[in-house]
Amino acid sequence: MATVTTVRDVLYRYTFAHAVYERLISDCGCHPQVARNAMALLLCFDRATNQVISRMQSMSTTCLGHLVTEASCVIRCLKMRNLLAGPPTPLLSALCQDSRMDDPLFFPVNRDFIVRGITDLLDGVCTLIFDDRLYHLLRRHQTGLVGRNPELEAPYAGVIATVPEDCRSMFVTFSVGQAVEREEIFSYFRETWGDCIVRVLMEKTTGGAQPMYGRVIFKRRAFVSLLLNGVEHASIFIRGREIWLREYIPRNSRNN
Repeated sequence: MATVTTVRDVLYRYTFAHAVYERLISDCGCHPQVARNAMALLLCFDRATNQVISRMQSMSTTCLGHLVTEASCVIRCLKMRNLLAGPPTPLLSALCQDSRMDDPLFFPVNRDFIVRGITDLLDGVCTLIFDDRLYHLLRRHQTGLVGRNPELEAPYAGVIATVPEDCRSMFVTFSVGQAVEREEIFSYFRETWGDCIVRVLMEKTTGGAQPMYGRVIFKRRAFVSLLLNGVEHASIFIRGREIWLREYIPRNSRNN
């Protein structure tokens, strides 16, 4: 009979990762989204060996801060449409013991693999790894003094979390006279991240007026996280025109 992997098993397996994640927030002062993205990038390179993450356990706060800076530079370059060369990542390269990262073409050539790996992690196992409540439950029940918890003993299916469209959407705004076509926005993200987008909605206008805002609906919530990476607004350029994106907030949520 096959062994069933439980939520508890997954939490134990990634205990080091959760501990480093907590340090990034508490010791380094990272925005939680920045910490999650950085950890997902490192877990992507770790390839479930736990070697990269375990090496981070003994790193100083200063060193961790530099590592997050490098990771954020990588995240930033991954959203560039015409990525010609990746950023220098000496610390990341040394930590992962992968000299290929020293090649400026490493990130452009491997972008599809890296983005897919990060988004799979963020919308998959990372929903458990970064859940402080679950780790609190784990610590409480691992002493044996408290009975078994059904949530921890639940089977872990390893599926990608599905969320409503509102949770994986971004609100887009244009400057006066600087609007772009719906198809251009769609093409930008398809060319940058592949099959990542569901559709683009634009403001309905009359009399030939240009739209001033729109909405981009991604297939996965992780793409929103990668675009923002800890900031309230992110920008991209299409035909030299700057387009601003922020997290989409439904009207009924704004009124609460």
